[in-house]
Amino acid sequence: MKQAISLEDAIALIPDGASVMVGGFMGVGAPRRLIRALAAAGRKNLTLITNDTAIPGEGPGPLISGGCVARLITSHIGKNPEAQAQMLSGQIEVELVPQGTLVERIRAAGVGLGGVLTQTGLGTLVEDGKQVVKIDGQRWLLETPIQADFALIRARRCDYVGNLEYTLTAHNFNPIMAMAGATVIAEPDEIVPLGVIPPDAVKTPGLLVDHVLRRAC
Repeated sequence: MKQAISLEDAIALIPDGASVMVGGFMGVGAPRRLIRALAAAGRKNLTLITNDTAIPGEGPGPLISGGCVARLITSHIGKNPEAQAQMLSGQIEVELVPQGTLVERIRAAGVGLGGVLTQTGLGTLVEDGKQVVKIDGQRWLLETPIQADFALIRARRCDYVGNLEYTLTAHNFNPIMAMAGATVIAEPDEIVPLGVIPPDAVKTPGLLVDHVLRRAC
């Protein structure tokens, strides 16, 4: 059995300077309570790994607005003018990664691969400084794995041993990131007894989940 922890205790685990993965796509499937509490706690110098920065106030937006992020690894910032302004001013170092490459690099870390070979980004700025491998006369970029100190995961349901079930587009980055965080903190909408979640619906086994956030009162 896993003991659910309070929001305050969850945030206390994450120090300044940590690398943090945040699931979600334009805010859908993002762990809103954890994100907002982390921003409210005033954390600084975080490395944020996320598909996108959504819009101010949504998804990972509060971490950008709060000045919590020093480095950002993402595929899209076009909807968040605050992220754009901080990148242009040099407040945030931004690594833009093609979306498919981003999720594959995260998956590579989760399953223990040494990297991913892709032709996406060849001949563009994405190629700069990266190793190119030739296979059967074709050029491939070697993209290295991305892992993080923490993965903050949004789930539909969690059972008493930490098995996670997702719904609809919350399947986006959450299950992959749950494999690549050294410490995984799940924010479920509902906590249910063992056996309520059908085995086929479990996308993240409880073995990967370190902490479960207590439901809001």
